[in-house]
Amino acid sequence: MNPSLKDRSRRAAAIAALILLAAGNSTEFSLRAAPARPPAHPAKQRSSGTESPLPVFELHSGFWVNLHHFLYLQARLMNGNTSSTYSPRGAASPDEPPVSLIDFPPEENKAWRAAVAFYAKDLAQRDLLLNGEMETINNRLSEMETCADLQGKTSPPCRSGLQTDLVEALDRAAPVYRAHWWAEQDRANREWIARVAPMVQQMGVELSAQLADVYQRPWPAGRLRVDIVWYGGPYGAYTSLGPTHATLSSHDVRNQGIYGFEVLFHEGSHALAGAVNEAIAREFRQRDKPIPRDLWHALLFYTTGEVVQRALMSSNAQAGSYTPYAVREGLYTRGWSGYLLLLERFWQPYLDGKTDFDAAIARMVSSL
Repeated sequence: MNPSLKDRSRRAAAIAALILLAAGNSTEFSLRAAPARPPAHPAKQRSSGTESPLPVFELHSGFWVNLHHFLYLQARLMNGNTSSTYSPRGAASPDEPPVSLIDFPPEENKAWRAAVAFYAKDLAQRDLLLNGEMETINNRLSEMETCADLQGKTSPPCRSGLQTDLVEALDRAAPVYRAHWWAEQDRANREWIARVAPMVQQMGVELSAQLADVYQRPWPAGRLRVDIVWYGGPYGAYTSLGPTHATLSSHDVRNQGIYGFEVLFHEGSHALAGAVNEAIAREFRQRDKPIPRDLWHALLFYTTGEVVQRALMSSNAQAGSYTPYAVREGLYTRGWSGYLLLLERFWQPYLDGKTDFDAAIARMVSSL
């Protein structure tokens, strides 16, 4: 392996204090429920990428992809689902109530209910990540960020190519969403980006290089696209790989402050996990053992937490103050306790530069 994470972390010492100061001084923001009243100054449709170029990530708050996720949420609530399904990802956000349409003009009420009903009929029953069509919708809507409509009426390049009934539902709901919820949700997204951007600016290149070393895969070329949305599914974030595209909730309580920074790099690590998945599967097949479902995912959480913790602990002012996401959220106490012992015993030496990648994987698998 290349020099240990400790060696790389020392180079981040000079900037860690500045990063934490920026994070600590930023205004904390929590949108308890989607407001039902129109804001005084409705947000215009605009390009919503980061105002200045960042390394590693490209952070966006796009209208259409936010509308898509918000309709997905409202449809799930209408179907009796919760917004915060329990998962090993940690303690989910408090359950969201359906939005109130009281005092809405009849035509807006009708248009919004029709769009929610369309989602409730089928799309809301699909997994945002594991369903191929949902992945295609999310990717395409992120590309339509600056478009005023999805049918190409105002600009031919804005013809989305998505199914006609979906486009009609989104275009029908768009004026209502823009008038009543988008400005506040866009503000939440942008404030989240403003808190995380200084950390990415200062530490992004270093941490992405460390993770690429660990997983023995190059970081995606260019900058990894991340869409910041008000609602990001029951897990608060997810990443699809065709192409690599992360979607992350600005509202989810698990994604706030420095933990949002760790989640960002955890999602980015999904693009690098191929070598780990392949090595784990190979070792289990050679031993004729069933492949555990979540070992690779526990390893990703553990690694990202370790990388971020070491960088932050390089600052004397913050030594010992950061608890990695997986520990804070209790992931290892809900089914992953055995994995934690494996990772501490066999993967940690690899992160410390005391053994190599293949040996670490082999020892973990042989001990199960």
